[in-house]
Amino acid sequence: MKCSKTAIHRKTHRIPEIRFEDQRLTSFAGLVVYQSLFSRIGLKRQLSGCFRHLTVSPIFGHGVVVLLLVVHLLLGYRRLQDMRYYQDDPMVRRLVGLEWLPDVSTVSRTLAGLDEASVTHLRRLNRQRVLEQLGKLGLARITLDFDGSVLSTGRFAEGTAVGFNRKKKGQRSYYPLFCTIAQTGQVLDVWHRPGNVHDSNGARAFILACVREIKAIMPRCVIEARMDSAFFSDDIVRMLDAEGVEFTISVPFERFVALKALIENRRRWCCLNGQWSFFETNWKPASWDERYRFVFIRSQNRKQYKGAVQLDLFIPYEYGYDFKVIVTNKQTSAKKALAFHNGRGAQEGVFAELKSQTQMDYVPTRTKAGNQTFLLSAVLAHNLNREMQMLCYEKERNTTEKRAPLWCFEQLGTVRRKLIQRAGRLTRPQGQLTLTMSANPAVKSELLHYLDALKSAA
Repeated sequence: MKCSKTAIHRKTHRIPEIRFEDQRLTSFAGLVVYQSLFSRIGLKRQLSGCFRHLTVSPIFGHGVVVLLLVVHLLLGYRRLQDMRYYQDDPMVRRLVGLEWLPDVSTVSRTLAGLDEASVTHLRRLNRQRVLEQLGKLGLARITLDFDGSVLSTGRFAEGTAVGFNRKKKGQRSYYPLFCTIAQTGQVLDVWHRPGNVHDSNGARAFILACVREIKAIMPRCVIEARMDSAFFSDDIVRMLDAEGVEFTISVPFERFVALKALIENRRRWCCLNGQWSFFETNWKPASWDERYRFVFIRSQNRKQYKGAVQLDLFIPYEYGYDFKVIVTNKQTSAKKALAFHNGRGAQEGVFAELKSQTQMDYVPTRTKAGNQTFLLSAVLAHNLNREMQMLCYEKERNTTEKRAPLWCFEQLGTVRRKLIQRAGRLTRPQGQLTLTMSANPAVKSELLHYLDALKSAA
């Protein structure tokens, strides 16, 4: 039967009638991959174990509610109120293991009822998951990056304070301290703090705990650490040196007249490349007990001249130098030590991904423990996404001077668009639970790859 061109286009562009029916349709068929991962590692059981000390448990259980939060963030939702939009999704309910999902008020009350011990147990669970993967990798070196990140809230919340806030000045905030693993891009641990503390406030104990956790699992592994100038102190430097940690720390040389004099009086600089030059010396501030290796780096900059110009046949520039100083106990060349230290910028990429992909910067409740739990749920969602890719794909690069991740990880948002957000239908033909999806070749290939790899890993 022949059809005219007009008829073909009329049928194609016709607006359909809308009908709403309960047909066990899911918008997140790709969650079957995470269901396989969660089942493999026993995540639901592990989360439930974090709250056994609580005498009063909601109908759904604290562990199930936190698991729902992790799934909520994996799906890309932000506010707790957004749970309404997948309340009836059969794949979400199956992943969480419930016939029906708790409503928003139940989730909010559960978060408000948590305590500091719950947060401590969740932190331990996250560390165990990361350390378990590191132990299996058998790496010769583990690189730890330490830094803080501001989490703003537009309202009062327990434990917040007004402090330095670059983007939202004057707002109350938290200022948690993070430890990330450079080789995997995972967050080893996070320590919540109010927004008015200095970067290094209580950092020594946190850094020492992270280092010793890795030592306990991998005693023969070389541990490296990178930090910015906020962590420059005799206490932290001596502790890292005593623990056998190879470190580089930025130096706030503007605060030390003697260091500024060394730079100003230096006439001979060794060339690193066309842009960078350096010199090094053993030095210590007056209050320190021991000397350490200080590497001084300068790079030429070019700024457009702002004064009056008589000729406009060319653009005049002023030339000067930018300076950087790092303290280190590494025995490598200055070039390699600088490359290693500059690699710490990758941690900012992890923070950006946590804030944009798992909503780390959202503060959902007025209680400190509830907000800490939400933050740890975001960290777990990020780490589990990385763990799944590490289990399903081979390493793509060896250790580099900058300690770049060994895998070319896809961000959670990319995985979400390519895999998770796929339509499907759950049916039981002949009593066999079946998930039916569109036969898109790319989706089919990637989804089956993940499932087969996770099955083999188990």
